[in-house]
Amino acid sequence: MTQPFIPYGRQDIQPEDIDAVIAVLQSDFLTQGPLIPRFEDALIAVAGAKYAVAMNSGTSALHVACAALGLGPGDWLWTVPNSFVASANCGLYCGASVDFVDIDRQTRNMSVEALAAKLERAAAEKKLPKVVVPVHFGGQSCDMRAIKSLADRYDFYLVEDASHAIGGTFDGQPIGNCRFSDVTVFSFHPVKAVTTAEGGAAMTNDLELAERMAMLRTHGISRAPEVMEGPSEGPWYYQMLALGWNYRLTDVQAALGLSQIKRLSEYVRRRTELADRYDRLLAGSGLTLPQRISASASAWHLYVIGWTPPASGLSRRDAFVRLRQAGIGVNVHYIPIHLQPVYRRLGFAPGQFQNAEDYYATAITLPLHQRMTDAEQDRVVEQVMGLRRAAA
Repeated sequence: MTQPFIPYGRQDIQPEDIDAVIAVLQSDFLTQGPLIPRFEDALIAVAGAKYAVAMNSGTSALHVACAALGLGPGDWLWTVPNSFVASANCGLYCGASVDFVDIDRQTRNMSVEALAAKLERAAAEKKLPKVVVPVHFGGQSCDMRAIKSLADRYDFYLVEDASHAIGGTFDGQPIGNCRFSDVTVFSFHPVKAVTTAEGGAAMTNDLELAERMAMLRTHGISRAPEVMEGPSEGPWYYQMLALGWNYRLTDVQAALGLSQIKRLSEYVRRRTELADRYDRLLAGSGLTLPQRISASASAWHLYVIGWTPPASGLSRRDAFVRLRQAGIGVNVHYIPIHLQPVYRRLGFAPGQFQNAEDYYATAITLPLHQRMTDAEQDRVVEQVMGLRRAAA
């Protein structure tokens, strides 16, 4: 009998989530209604920042954050290769140039040492970045205190890509409080801990920046008389003050997010239990397991192992295929961004960011989500360990 497929990530939709969405569908507001500001308030309560601007995706939030910070032609945005393409594309969307900082081999996050060295060279060449986007890979925070110190020294903006990390902490405080950054971005894609089906948000402690991001997500339009160029012509009047986009979240999505976010701590707790369990069950396997840093409590969006062919005799590709054939929904996060065709056409090439490339060569993402049972995890481990033994 074929066993059910175990996906690497999966949303958890409860009856109360469905009821919340139905209530909106039966209300007067489907798009821009009262639930969006309520969802933003809930994000503020969870993350600890002063302001939240909800949007239709994490990608949109990254783009709007960079645009609101004034990133444009002639500027540089730096991020890591070990991320989804949106972490870099937000710079290209603004007409800026993009470059990368290699990752730390242990944490898989932006290397502070590599960033410091690259900044020193860039300062000498007068090519310092305007925006740096550290990515909290898998849900574990980068060393934001150290990165903020470099931002203060070299005068660049920081946008935390926390798409993996809502519910995690750094230095004992919630990721998203923007204590060490100008903006923090969340994603609410279905494989994330909290979902709005598609959605994202930008958190900040800067009121002016929050207002600009809110304007840019809505075509660059404002109805506030105090910011208009010239007098208002009446209560119906609005002005397009900047070229913005239609990046708004809907009330339907906000209703789902509001219902989901009540269970965030429960979700992160379960993901942490599963990560701890993987650590115990895979100990001594010869696999490279995720390394935790004492200053951060991960939100555990991903659990990525390093498949070491010399120890197993089985290539990462073969292991991936066999696990999929066994109904284990493994994945790979991520193909380094600089190796994508668009970025190769910009001049990037293999060998430029060796730590990220070495990590990618062995990475396999194991299933991990809040609906996963211990029995399902046991099955994943049994298949992984079976391949290790068979190849030995």
